[in-house]
Amino acid sequence: MFQIASYETFQDGQVIFEEGSHGDWIYVVDDGEVEISKCIDGVKTVIEILKEGDVFGEMAYIAKIPRTATATSRGRTTVGIIDRNFFDQEFNKLSADFQMMLKTVAFRLRKSTDANLGNKK
Repeated sequence: MFQIASYETFQDGQVIFEEGSHGDWIYVVDDGEVEISKCIDGVKTVIEILKEGDVFGEMAYIAKIPRTATATSRGRTTVGIIDRNFFDQEFNKLSADFQMMLKTVAFRLRKSTDANLGNKK
């Protein structure tokens, strides 16, 4: 499915990346669980719990924007980091119009998520 460049293991409660940070790695849960959360009015709000095979971190890559949420391991968790060169090659095979459409979807998803969670950015 994905070409994995490397694997990283995180202990329970360890932050994989923080909301607002920069980075364009895309991850896939190999073993364990990852909690996706946002800080809204100073309160942590859990958006989703990801399980084996789930992909995360893709919005920052596609839209070239800061991370829209925090990813934290739940229990001992191993994630695969999708090979950046492979993903770049695959993404660049798409037409410019289709790339723009995916970027638009990512921006709209961010805007919709922020609005639904009461985070007006």
